Amino acid sequence: MTADPLVIFTPSGKRGRFPVGTPVLTAARQLGVDLDSVCGGRGICSKCQITPGYGEFPKHGVTVSESALSDWNAVEDRYNRIRGLAEGRRLGCQAKIEGDVVIDVPPESQVHRQVIRKSATARTIIMDPATHAYYVEASEPDMHEPSGDFQRLCDALRDQWQIEGLEADVALLGKLQPVLRKGEWKVTVAIHRDHRDKPRIIDIWPGFYEGRLYGLAIDLGSTTIAAHLCDLRNGKVLASSGLMNPQIRFGEDLMSRVSYAMMNPGGDREMTNAVRQAVNGLAEAIAREAEIDPKQIVETVFVCNPVMHHLLLGIDPVELGQAPFALATSDSISIPARDLDLHAIHEHARIYVLPCIAGHVGADCAAVALSEEPNKSEDMVLIVDVGTNAEILLGNKDRVLACSSPTGPAFEGAQISAGQRAAPGAIERVEIDPETREPRFRVVGCDLWSDQEGFAAATAQTGISGICGSGIIEVVAEMRMAGILDSGGLVGSAEQVGTPRCIATGRTNAYLLYDGTAEGGPLITITQGDIRAIQLAKSALYAGARLLMDELGIDKVDRVVLAGAFGAHISPKHAMVLGMIPDCPLDKVTSAGNAAGTGARIALCNIAARAAIEDEVRRIHKVETAIEPRFQEHFVAANAIPHATAPFPELSAVVTLPHVSFNAGSSGTEGGRRRRRG
Repeated sequence: MTADPLVIFTPSGKRGRFPVGTPVLTAARQLGVDLDSVCGGRGICSKCQITPGYGEFPKHGVTVSESALSDWNAVEDRYNRIRGLAEGRRLGCQAKIEGDVVIDVPPESQVHRQVIRKSATARTIIMDPATHAYYVEASEPDMHEPSGDFQRLCDALRDQWQIEGLEADVALLGKLQPVLRKGEWKVTVAIHRDHRDKPRIIDIWPGFYEGRLYGLAIDLGSTTIAAHLCDLRNGKVLASSGLMNPQIRFGEDLMSRVSYAMMNPGGDREMTNAVRQAVNGLAEAIAREAEIDPKQIVETVFVCNPVMHHLLLGIDPVELGQAPFALATSDSISIPARDLDLHAIHEHARIYVLPCIAGHVGADCAAVALSEEPNKSEDMVLIVDVGTNAEILLGNKDRVLACSSPTGPAFEGAQISAGQRAAPGAIERVEIDPETREPRFRVVGCDLWSDQEGFAAATAQTGISGICGSGIIEVVAEMRMAGILDSGGLVGSAEQVGTPRCIATGRTNAYLLYDGTAEGGPLITITQGDIRAIQLAKSALYAGARLLMDELGIDKVDRVVLAGAFGAHISPKHAMVLGMIPDCPLDKVTSAGNAAGTGARIALCNIAARAAIEDEVRRIHKVETAIEPRFQEHFVAANAIPHATAPFPELSAVVTLPHVSFNAGSSGTEGGRRRRRG
């Protein structure tokens, strides 16, 4: 008997089998996928728009044919004629399932839209941007000195501002003469001059230009794209915004996207087009938020991991998927915005992409190094940028090492049974009473705890929809501290733990965090599979850090910096109980916020910083985890919570972890057979 078609929704990762002819919207509702609809599936509201993916999806184990969904119908055709559907979009209420399919739910179709938490961190930056406006008075044409208008403008800029060797696009030269005459030979010129000192005219206005010039600092992550709009006169952040990276539909992690490019001819171009369209949309959205014309954005700085770097630039990332993980280029890149099809901003805008460190350590890690400056630190600092792919820096003023560790998307809610991105209604903080094993929690968008008066009313609109990354970290650590979870990562039974919240699920157990089924809400449990996914992610993170410590011959770090949007929301105590990071005094574990985004802003606002990080990147030593035999050894030892062999004395001073073991036949206590996990 042939199985019903498999439907996989991204970015949630939820999947299920449905009979042929089932509308996509129906499948989404039955799986609890966050797909909006107001009109009840009549094709009127258009809020259920989805984007199907076609081709090979090795990560999901499916091949999606062009006939996976029913043909475009009259309702979609009418809507497209009247209001327009973006290319590749379908209406979820009209498209019916005909075969295995991967379906992306774009942010605007989600009821609980993700909260992009990569906000700008306050930072003092010395302002010296690459793009400046200069007021200049040029000489008028003279029959006795027959030079061109552009040449006389260049002479004036040389004499009045000491700027030499100017260049300009032919398209800009067409604007030059009427502007000079309208301004009576007095004009304001926007000039881009980077640290390589190659000046280029970006725009020209008659007289003294009162307007401002703006730049974008963009952190192009594998899961989210975050942008900061900055005033290039004073560095002020006018607006910060972000969206989900639409490439998620091609694979949640980087290697899945590389595989997609390998398996599908033209797949790399699909992903390049998707991310460029997203950046254009983000530029327009952030300009609207700041109430400026997006054409006033004259410069953009990008930081990104190597795979995103290649796909943004239109380079096939296939070589990054196999040893020796060669980059097409590791140098910084300075190009016109039109080369990346970024038409939403100024037509002569310039793009700067920070240098990459190595094949799996990209410009985002370089930006973290620029922001946090481990090369200037007196003490030994470990900097961890936590994401789908974690970048790790370790060092001080004497030497800095870097590596990348494949943590996967579990920390961001994917691969978790009730997991989701950070959106209103998602559980983000958890506490479990060690005596009663009863939980309390907080959700995104509400400052009250679940056991406080007014919580139900405050969350009535969003509901409680799932659990996001920071909540997953905390609930697993809290389960370990409350004796619900043993050091090996096993969840105890109701009899072993002494609470009915531990429920049997086949041969394993799960912990009941929230039951909203009586009100039509979700049942949120932490399953054994969830624990394993977190163990794999945290073990990869710890193993990467430990490798760098081995390279420097040290067993202890002086301080730990958690970077990235996710890192900003991690509790240091819970991270250490879980064993995500090496043992360290808890007061020496701090958050740097979105350090990669901060590094991008520094590079946007200061050209000397660009030269400095390009120089520093050449000195950072890369350790390749993929070929390092000790990585597996460290990874296996780090599977225990917090660790199988490392004593964690600093953690032991503030947290006592219960002696419990839930192996088959165990009564639930270790009876002192094992050394206490510190």
